[in-house]
Amino acid sequence: MISYFAIYSIVKFRLKEFAFEYHYTILAPIINNLLFVLIFSTIDRYYSLSINNISFIEFLIPGLIIMIVAQESYDNSSASLINSKQIGSFNDFLMAPLSRVEILVSYILSQIIIGIFLGVINFFILSFFVDFNQISIFLFLYYIILVIIFFSSLGCIIGFLAFNWDTQSSFSNFFVIPLNFLSGTFFSINALPDNLKVIFLYNPYYYIVNSFRNSFYYDFEFKLFQNIIIFIFVFSAFILAVFVFYKGFRLIK
Repeated sequence: MISYFAIYSIVKFRLKEFAFEYHYTILAPIINNLLFVLIFSTIDRYYSLSINNISFIEFLIPGLIIMIVAQESYDNSSASLINSKQIGSFNDFLMAPLSRVEILVSYILSQIIIGIFLGVINFFILSFFVDFNQISIFLFLYYIILVIIFFSSLGCIIGFLAFNWDTQSSFSNFFVIPLNFLSGTFFSINALPDNLKVIFLYNPYYYIVNSFRNSFYYDFEFKLFQNIIIFIFVFSAFILAVFVFYKGFRLIK
């Protein structure tokens, strides 16, 4: 039987934790994105860059939003789990009348709320630099949630298996950050030579970033097959996280 009250309690706890550390969880990502926009807007004005008939800043801002949501989804979930294991509070979850999978669901649900908040607040702040009049709210939230589920699942796996910050930061440096930077966040696939385009064409996360960016424009075409592949890609990460939590591998050091 699902313990809804326990799930609600963990979600509430994580939201309080997120709000309490606002300088790290809210202000830092916003300042980070503002610095990117200020630097690249200066470069854009000087060199008059454009991609796909839009200004470079219009192209960049959706990528920055999805990148910061992805990184925070991984960092928040993994850091919260590792910290709770180090101080011993994770044992309280294990002794409570709920399963480890319910703990995972609680973390992902709380991260969805956090990620949507970060995405929306970054959108409103960055919209001062560019006017997005044709954005699809439904597709904006749809792709944001997919990104959150994918990266928070990875974050929960790392946080569940790791006992120190080195593992968490190593996975971030060698997988999360390169995946975000090399999935079309800062550039168009059309700017690459043909032999490098293959890397993007077989990278499902590139299609998430590209679809999220296209949802900001009125001529967006929803491709069913492409989105089925995206859903399978995200769902696979979630199933892997469920398997790890269900097995409880390396739960106690």
